[in-house]
Amino acid sequence: MFLLRSAFWLTLAFILLAPHDVDLRQKAEALSSQAVAAGQDLIVAQILATECASIECVGGKAMLAAVTTKHPSIDRPMQDTSITPVPIPRPRPDWMG
Repeated sequence: MFLLRSAFWLTLAFILLAPHDVDLRQKAEALSSQAVAAGQDLIVAQILATECASIECVGGKAMLAAVTTKHPSIDRPMQDTSITPVPIPRPRPDWMG
């Protein structure tokens, strides 16, 4: 009887608390792209704020500013988009048993 009551209340709690009509993957991707963009902006701002006197430092800052004007898109991981089949190991030679 204890297990039935526990199952009932857990099921009821899941039904009431579970998100409905929400695409969690889309929200997570949007949030992660915003976090990457904010972190990149913070790092670039810290690097550009430093004073430098050498031509290498000024050139590095100019290249950094040029590269970071566009934010790269975040794609799905390679494991999710892989269409190649799993490699099958070669059969053992007869002399190995």
